[in-house]
Amino acid sequence: MAFTVSVGAAGWSIRTRHAAAFPSEGSQLQRYAAVMDCVEINSSFYRSHQPQTYERWADSTPRDFRFAVKCPKQISHELRLQGAQELLARFAGEAGALGAKWAVLLVQLPPSLRFEAEVAGPFFEQAHAVFGGAIVCEPRHPTWFTPEAEHLMRDAQVSRAAVDPARWPGASEPGGWTHATTAARGPVLYFRWHGSPQMYWSSYGEAWLDEHAHMLAELPEGVRPWCIFDNTAAGAALENALQFKALLAPDHHLQPFSRAASTAKGTTASRPAPA
Repeated sequence: MAFTVSVGAAGWSIRTRHAAAFPSEGSQLQRYAAVMDCVEINSSFYRSHQPQTYERWADSTPRDFRFAVKCPKQISHELRLQGAQELLARFAGEAGALGAKWAVLLVQLPPSLRFEAEVAGPFFEQAHAVFGGAIVCEPRHPTWFTPEAEHLMRDAQVSRAAVDPARWPGASEPGGWTHATTAARGPVLYFRWHGSPQMYWSSYGEAWLDEHAHMLAELPEGVRPWCIFDNTAAGAALENALQFKALLAPDHHLQPFSRAASTAKGTTASRPAPA
């Protein structure tokens, strides 16, 4: 593998059953960052944080640790990307206290939000104006999985997240801006795995993780893959992230992948999803 894969979870909570994999001293974030190299901040979707909070988080992590920060729902779900310039600037001013450690702005869209070029284009321009890192969009309406949407995101230098479970054909693969250009910043291939078959609850099985480790090994040079486990409801995210990171370790030699084994082993499910 000719590049480094960033592997992490949506949040840095360490459950008791995972404690042995982390140092015993320090805050939860300090302990998490001693082992993992990135994290996705989801709490920013629900509420704002003071710049001092982001600064403290940045100071709690090693120099090469990186954050992805989720766009507030006021912008993505309530304003639906329109008239959000002031809120976007305020959010960027807060999260900007992470400094160079803020690597990715994640914009998850509501399932009802259709692709409209006249809305998406200006919004992405505004996002780039206030944030110099990678912008990743996770759309959830089928109109975003069309050539028109792909072309706009590519031109706007916005990557489309690859998700599991995939609701639409192509959603499991990265889209939009995926190839390096002459731009100073390169694209991020952002894999966001929510757990399947039961979103947020299911833990991924050994065969699924092995298949996706092989998939990453086949990516071209010059890309920056991020793999975020969002199956946090029963604590599977951090466990899967640790397992996946071990599979990608330089001293771990991936065995030839068998799709038959993958079908047989599949994923393991936890309790039913909440209502």
